[in-house]
Amino acid sequence: MATVTEPTVERAARLFHALSDEKRLRIIEVLRGGERCVCDLVDVLDAGQSLLSFHLKTLKAAGLVSDRKQGRWSYYRLNAEPFEEVEAIAAALRADAERTADSTCCG
Repeated sequence: MATVTEPTVERAARLFHALSDEKRLRIIEVLRGGERCVCDLVDVLDAGQSLLSFHLKTLKAAGLVSDRKQGRWSYYRLNAEPFEEVEAIAAALRADAERTADSTCCG
């Protein structure tokens, strides 16, 4: 059984927090199609620039998206590695749940 360290827990919390908002999940869904200009995201998501910037900042802080500047526009794209981390964390939790499904606290 793998030991969960504090940095691992903190990283998992940051990733799952970033994925816990409907708007952020919609941003991710749009970016699944490839890199998009922030102006496109404003239009597609029907969100104001300020709100969109907040959500993009959260996704970027978790490492789920990255951006690049071109002229006055910012372009965003998904980063694969953090999603692999999410998969690994979820797989470990599932394995632990299956392993301990029949155990009891005081039995």
